[in-house]
Amino acid sequence: MREIETGLVVEAVRELAISAAHDLEPDILDALLAARDRESSPLSRNVLELLIANADIASRERIPVCQDTGICTVFVSLGREVLVAGDLEEAVQEGVRRGYEEGFLRKSVCDPVTRKNTGTNTPAVVHIELVAGDRMAIRFLPKGCGSENMSSLAMLPPSAGLAGVVEYVVERVHGAGSNPCPPMVVGVGVGGTFEKAAIIAKKALLRPVGEANPRAEVAALEAEILARINANGQGVHGFGGNNTALAVHLDTFPTHIASLPVAVNIQCHAHRHKEVTL
Repeated sequence: MREIETGLVVEAVRELAISAAHDLEPDILDALLAARDRESSPLSRNVLELLIANADIASRERIPVCQDTGICTVFVSLGREVLVAGDLEEAVQEGVRRGYEEGFLRKSVCDPVTRKNTGTNTPAVVHIELVAGDRMAIRFLPKGCGSENMSSLAMLPPSAGLAGVVEYVVERVHGAGSNPCPPMVVGVGVGGTFEKAAIIAKKALLRPVGEANPRAEVAALEAEILARINANGQGVHGFGGNNTALAVHLDTFPTHIASLPVAVNIQCHAHRHKEVTL
């Protein structure tokens, strides 16, 4: 057994929170650069240049890439041969609290009834899953609500088929318009149950931007949905062109014979995600 102290988890999450706000990962930066180079609209190309410059300034000057520093989702993959000395979820929450306080990041989490701000950007939404091995992987995904609010879920009848899945995703993205600050990354979860579809849609966002699903038939669906989205011409921040979305990541899970859940979780151009293995 490998023992991991909760203090190590707290520090790791603290660093992830601060770094995620300031430093975009290479996958999203490369995707933005590629989008700029293929952009058909001069106005949208100019906006992409500004987004790329904004990311550079944020990283160099240690200021958030976006003022909405988000509500945090944390996926923890816990090896079965790991012993955590303490309360793992509480350690994650403490790491988020410290990161947002010490990083001077905007605290946006509030009670849904009173709307009173918690003042700490906690609680984060934490998912813990057991996996093989003696490591702990922490994947950190803070999302602003311009994009999160545009997400949706439908319980389609199986008769809708794959054509219905494609139609639903494309309609939801087009209906979102410029609200999620495109160019966006679109996470899609198909199958499972009501809640499982939503979780796998969000988790799909953690795949490197543009990396196709390993199943050929699913990868073909991703390509079809992306082409349909970009053919609409809404473009970067709604200014037209051929880059409404940078990628579509679709993952699946077995479902009931009488059901076809489909979840769409939209991510903005400031695709903040970080991970660490302890």
